[in-house]
Amino acid sequence: MKNKEQRRLSQISGRIVLRFVLSCLLLVAVPLGGFYLAQFLCSLIVWDYRDPLYRILKMLEALSPVIMVLSFLAGVFILALLSIKRAVRYLDDMVDAAKSLSHPDNNPIQLPGELNDIQNELNLAREQALRNIDTANDAVQRKNDLIMYLAHDLKTPLASVIGYLTLLRDEGQISEELREKYLSISLDKAERLEDLINEFFEIARFNLSTITLQYSRINLTRFLEQLIYEFTPMLREKHLTCKLQAEEDLPLRCDADKMQRVFDNLLRNAVQYSFEDSQIDIIVGQQPESVAIRFINRGDTIPQGKLDRIFEQFYRLDAARSTKSGGAGLGLAIAKQIVELHGGTITARGEWEETVFTVTLPLS
Repeated sequence: MKNKEQRRLSQISGRIVLRFVLSCLLLVAVPLGGFYLAQFLCSLIVWDYRDPLYRILKMLEALSPVIMVLSFLAGVFILALLSIKRAVRYLDDMVDAAKSLSHPDNNPIQLPGELNDIQNELNLAREQALRNIDTANDAVQRKNDLIMYLAHDLKTPLASVIGYLTLLRDEGQISEELREKYLSISLDKAERLEDLINEFFEIARFNLSTITLQYSRINLTRFLEQLIYEFTPMLREKHLTCKLQAEEDLPLRCDADKMQRVFDNLLRNAVQYSFEDSQIDIIVGQQPESVAIRFINRGDTIPQGKLDRIFEQFYRLDAARSTKSGGAGLGLAIAKQIVELHGGTITARGEWEETVFTVTLPLS
């Protein structure tokens, strides 16, 4: 991009120099042409040497070299001043346009005709800056809304825990069955409270830390088999099955902890948004230089508009606040960052009640 801009600036300076040179040539050609034309016309007339006009013309003819040199120098000086003024004006226009990029507005950048290429590039940069500002504002707004929701949701499980523990403390003659029920509810609410607090920490970690990778070599097939095994209770709760299609041994060099987080998040989402009594498929396909891992689940079709934003920070498919489910909207954003740090890609598509997340990673 830098070399491209340098080429464009050199083209502009080249046009200024070319215009100056052509003007100088014209400055030489016009007086010379005028001089020879006048000389030719005067030769057609029979002059009396005593005529005052004849004497003036002869004097001008004798002084013509000096007059033309002085005229040429004066013309070159004026043209040089005009060229410098034009170049300085172009520079001022570009500086003003560049300054406007720091505070872009809805008015497009206007530059002189010779700077059309730079004008187009600056307007593209301006539009990108406006999009970045809108994206940043949306992210901040989603984050603020999420924090407000989480802060509100903290009260509900906390109030329940306090209420049931107070009952256990104050009710001396409470039955063992009721005591067990109150303790179970308190434990559920306390676990939900822990999840919400962890989400606050997740937000802080995502904003304040930089993800670094520690590579090791793993067996991807065994890695995914272990992941599915760990999800058995969650799968059983929704009457789901998970089928893995992969080669027996598939080595992969990656950061195992970070990649586990990616796959954990994808499988968790698949479980959460799958129809009950359906199957989740994990299909691993190997290419000469890469491997593609697809997570396929059957559930409500996700609109394309939501799929386009699904990897944004703090974006949740279900924007409605829920005290039972739903995270901070960071899982897929972090997964995307981890995959891209590995030199891979992650995509999502959905149609006909089927959602497919595809992670592509380099094998080397």
